[in-house]
This record gives sequence, C-alpha cells and structure tokens, in this order.
Amino acid sequence: MRVNGRLFEAVAARLGRRPVCDLYHSALELRLPEGRFVVELAPIPDSDGARRGVVAEGAVGSRWAGCFRIFRYEVRRWREGVIPDLSEAVDSPRPLSGDLRQTQRVFDLMSSVPTPVWGRDELGAGEMWNSNSLISWLIAAGGLDDSIQPPAGGRAPGWDAGLVLGRRQRDSAMKRASRLAPVAPTSVGSRPTATVALVTRRGRSD
Repeated sequence: MRVNGRLFEAVAARLGRRPVCDLYHSALELRLPEGRFVVELAPIPDSDGARRGVVAEGAVGSRWAGCFRIFRYEVRRWREGVIPDLSEAVDSPRPLSGDLRQTQRVFDLMSSVPTPVWGRDELGAGEMWNSNSLISWLIAAGGLDDSIQPPAGGRAPGWDAGLVLGRRQRDSAMKRASRLAPVAPTSVGSRPTATVALVTRRGRSD
C-alpha cells in the first residue's frame, strides 16, 4: 500500500503540475468512560470482525467486486484497538475535543456512517471516498473543528469528500433538532472525562 500510495501521488503530481507531497491517512482515538476506542477504515484481514469492533463494510473499486473480501473495507470502532503503523504518525495525537457530549456523538455516529465504494465519488462530494473521508466525515458531522489540515507539505486524499458529506449530515441533524424541545444542559462538573484525538500517519493514500 505504501508503494501504491507513492505511485498514486507521483502520477497526481505530474498531472497537476505540482511538486510531489507526502501522503497521509488518518484515524481517530476516542476515550470514553467505557474505554479507549480506535476508529479507522481499513482492509479486511480476516472474518473475525467482531474482535475489531467492525460496524460497517463497503466495496473497493466497484460494487460487484465487493463480493470478494479482498475488495471490501471495514469500518472499525475497536475497543482498546491498535493502529498497526503508529510508528509512522506525524504531529499526533492532535486533540480535537475534551467534551463528553461531543466524544459520545462521534462514537454514536459510527452506527450511521456512509459506506460508498472506496476510490469513487458515488455521493457527489467532488472527491473519492477513502479512509481519510471517514475520519473527516466524523469530525464534521460530530460538530468538531473541521478546519484542521494535514501536516505541512502533505496531502490527505479524500479528506475534503468527508468534510462535504459530514457537513451535510450535521446541517440536516441541526434542522431536525430545531424542531424538538431543547434539552437541559448537564452540569459541567458532573461530566466524566472524554477526548477525541486525530492520529495522522505518513505513507499511504487509502
């Protein structure tokens, strides 16, 4: 995947007549009273998805190819999970929130995450869907600071697609919420600690 990422960026840079950049792909780390969770979109290594907290799957390249495991991806919400290439992390972890409500919202959004075909723009976001798209979708839809950018000198293909779709989700949710009675806020002092952090790794374009 590292080699494919470099080839992808070399071709994209040549077509765009720009310098070659480092490529980054992202994950989230959620810390809630129930434990620590790693959130990521990744290839499916085996059939034991329950162990990795898999909440959804999608096809890679095309819908028909998704009948084969090698052409599917999985969306993980992995309790006490691992990030295999954590040694490649750059400027990480980057804290995005220390608020329990926001962290719980991101956790809950995993049950409704979109699963378009990886590498295509099925939902009209203007860019292909990939692992970066999932993370930026959760950031935007969860109401976190979605102005965050990849480390200097690098690119995160698919990031903008997730922002576009996540903002649509957020705006739709806000419209629905405006029709409901307001919920009384919880006292700040009674909230357990919770955090959302972004982990960005160098070397892949998935």
